[in-house]
Amino acid sequence: MSRTLPSDLQATLDPSRKSWIDSANDPHGDFPIQNLPFGVFSDARDAATRVGVAIGDFVVDLSALAGAGLLTLPAGAPADLFAQPALNGFIALGRAAWRSVRVQLSALLARDTATLRDDAALRERALVALKDATLHLPVEIPGYTDFYSSKEHATNVGSMFRDPKNALLPNWSEMPIGYNGRASSVVVSGTPVRRPNGQLKLPDHERPVFGACRKLDIELETGFVIGRGNALGEPVACAHAEDHIFGMVLLNDWSARDIQQWEYVPLGPFNAKTFATSISPWIVTLDALEPFRVAQPAQEPQPLAYLRHDGDHAFDIALEVRLRAEGANEATTIARTNFRHMYWTMAQQLAHHTVSGCNTRVGDLMGSGTISGPTEDSFGSLLELTWNGKKPLELNGGGARSFIEDGDELTLAGWCQGDGYRVGFGTCVGKILPAAK
Repeated sequence: MSRTLPSDLQATLDPSRKSWIDSANDPHGDFPIQNLPFGVFSDARDAATRVGVAIGDFVVDLSALAGAGLLTLPAGAPADLFAQPALNGFIALGRAAWRSVRVQLSALLARDTATLRDDAALRERALVALKDATLHLPVEIPGYTDFYSSKEHATNVGSMFRDPKNALLPNWSEMPIGYNGRASSVVVSGTPVRRPNGQLKLPDHERPVFGACRKLDIELETGFVIGRGNALGEPVACAHAEDHIFGMVLLNDWSARDIQQWEYVPLGPFNAKTFATSISPWIVTLDALEPFRVAQPAQEPQPLAYLRHDGDHAFDIALEVRLRAEGANEATTIARTNFRHMYWTMAQQLAHHTVSGCNTRVGDLMGSGTISGPTEDSFGSLLELTWNGKKPLELNGGGARSFIEDGDELTLAGWCQGDGYRVGFGTCVGKILPAAK
């Protein structure tokens, strides 16, 4: 259930609104006029990286629109705001600016608005076919944190490696568990990922050996991007935490399970996680997701006071994972799940992250943690889907997988289903290269 929004913003979510860009009216497309996600792109015609918005099969060049005087920006905003290689400058203007640009774009792209539709010269400059665009990392990421917030995932892992009767450790149901990841190795979808090397502790060896990861895995996640930071020593209240979130991306937390198993005691993941994290290139704003707001799972015991919030703070986002072996003609969908299963909400994650006084900055990335559902086909990692390799998955066209092999391409996809349209995230893709020699 969506909350009450200003009328002009609510109009951008109207299911009946159509665009003069025909491909934006495809009911199965990810980028209808109700979405308008932000990203950064370049193309052969103009190698400069700049800010764009996806609609249908096109990218709208916001620098071209601003240069033509079709976007009104807040007083004092730099003239080259959208001619930047990252969204940070725009995001830093604040929620009123994000919403103003969304409202203006929705009106310009609406079917009956002739301003851009009938200006052939400007339309030629401002619209770039998605197939001709190179998509870049959308934000400069000062810091990256990854959480562990799916009860189903935590229970599965705890059952696998500990007593199933005590799968969840006592602190898990009291606070969002997380670790500080490596921002420098966050890459945009389509960037190849090299299999990591590290220490492996084999069952029949007294000491570890050094070598390539043998249990490479994916973790199906989403991430949220900080839109408004907080000062050092000033926590973000749970009730207001969503005001600090610009939007969401798909996120693949690549994981070296064998390296992780040896290193994670006593301080948690390190080299098993730092080699790469992939995110989708388009940031879907919370405003675009508003119609898909749903209640989060019941929390027991009741969280401490600083982690409480009223209303619905989960989102109905369908998610899936596809694996295509090198040379295969088709991919195999290996998992389908939904973000609504997440036990801890984004607001609770941010409130807990900052409760100690930790500051956040515009562009910081927060991973949800693996998103697993209640059924075996809805688990968000190969570790769970194959139960640590004991139940290999059969692939379309032959072959099986316990963990990821060199040459495999993994694709994450996600979308919210509306009435005659869907708000999609596009895809988050990564292909595995052999380990460095």
